Amino acid sequence: MGETKNTQKVTKAELDHKLKLAAPDRQILEDLAVACAKDPSPDNTFQYAFCLSKSTEPSELRYAVSILDGLVKEGYDHQVDCMYGSACALYLLGEYEKSRNRCEQILRSNPESRLAAEMHLASIESKEQKDAKAVKDAAVGGAVVAVAAGAVIGIASMLLKR
Repeated sequence: MGETKNTQKVTKAELDHKLKLAAPDRQILEDLAVACAKDPSPDNTFQYAFCLSKSTEPSELRYAVSILDGLVKEGYDHQVDCMYGSACALYLLGEYEKSRNRCEQILRSNPESRLAAEMHLASIESKEQKDAKAVKDAAVGGAVVAVAAGAVIGIASMLLKR
């Protein structure tokens, strides 16, 4: 189990680094948007949406998921690539469970997909880290409430003894 856990952590760190480097600049997005507006073919739409799926802007990531999911529903030829783009965008949005589910869909039909397997492991690790942080925050919050309640009770008892 320890080896798998370490693999997840390493994979997550590597993927996070890759995604950070893959963030598109404004000019690329504008060029692709113009190309898509001039010729809204499925290929141009895919290129634009796939590029958006690596954005640093949450609204662009949501838009990418919407477009890519639409292409899948329309039967676009590159279904796996659309699903992977959606998984990337969902991962970057912090929706790790949805990202993991997309990766599992890819891996069912395309088990040799290294990219989907990598994203799958990173999504699992990220979800576990997010859950652990939530538990820790709740514990710290509970301790703060307990200390505050104790202080209030202590002050009240001192005032009542007067």
